[in-house]
Amino acid sequence: MRRTIIATIICAVAIATGGLAAPANAASPYAPVDRPGPKLSVPAATLKAALQCSGDFAHSTLQPVLLNPATGVTVDENFSWNYERAFTAQKRPWCAVHMPAHTLGDIQVAGEYLVYAIRTMRAKSTRDIAVMGHSQGGMSMRWALRFWPDTRSKVDDIIGMAPSNHGTTVLPTCIVRLTTCLPAVWQQQDDAQFVKALNSRAETFKGISYTQIYTRTDEVVQPNSTNATASSALRTGEGSITNVATQDVCPLDLYEHLLVGTIDATAYALAMDALNHSGPAKVSRISRSVCLQLYQPGVNPLNVQTYLKVLSAAPGLISVPLPYVSLVGVKSVPGEPKLRCYVYASGC
Repeated sequence: MRRTIIATIICAVAIATGGLAAPANAASPYAPVDRPGPKLSVPAATLKAALQCSGDFAHSTLQPVLLNPATGVTVDENFSWNYERAFTAQKRPWCAVHMPAHTLGDIQVAGEYLVYAIRTMRAKSTRDIAVMGHSQGGMSMRWALRFWPDTRSKVDDIIGMAPSNHGTTVLPTCIVRLTTCLPAVWQQQDDAQFVKALNSRAETFKGISYTQIYTRTDEVVQPNSTNATASSALRTGEGSITNVATQDVCPLDLYEHLLVGTIDATAYALAMDALNHSGPAKVSRISRSVCLQLYQPGVNPLNVQTYLKVLSAAPGLISVPLPYVSLVGVKSVPGEPKLRCYVYASGC
């Protein structure tokens, strides 16, 4: 023990005086954060067809929003009955990404859809955009920012709702039963190589505001029960960060993983605060009147049960019914998809 302490002190002194290089980045197997991203492998026509947009991008003074869906659902199932309706009512321009395979495929491929969407939206907008998503959709845009540096200058806000930024410790049924799992399920385990690469060198980037909204009652992305250990939270890099549990605003808010990204008025208020102000959301600006609201704006109470039934039946991060697998166009695999060569410091 004594020799360990002495060695630690000597190492710290050497790094401080320049005698040794700090090992974190020097030893990282992952690509430098400023290395240009690779050419997109998904055909341009496919990427274009997947992007649905609405609103006056050329003249609106409101920040445009790119909506990114959760694991196992389409973007329509996730957002057509809540945020899309709310943004349309505000006359806020928005786009939605229709991911392949109900967002159950390789998230590295989903990252290419996001790169294209970010570039396209910014080119048609009067200002930098926001990218907003639920669960996997609250995390996967960060893959685009991490490995395609040109996208960073086009994005002003990143808003995640129950994002799986550091994966989850909850084991899905396919892993528990020692069977094959869909690619995106493997990639969102807390010990996945994908998660390590995503968070390598820097979790956030200068000039971008990050609002990470989660709930302490999340049964899918864990741990999220405390702010100090929240998997959804971001902590490194030069971005402006707000990590906030809905219970930090409304202590009695019980909405869990599914609801925090679809109907929760508290999450909505935090997201709108980020969109309407410079920097990330601030809890001090949120009116506590949201704690009395059952649904966020855009949600029709008469239809909410229908949509929630669809979402609850859809395969997600925890459970993927086998009959459904053949319908989404992606096969279950025995392990995590191999990381692409551009991810590594050695390159392609």
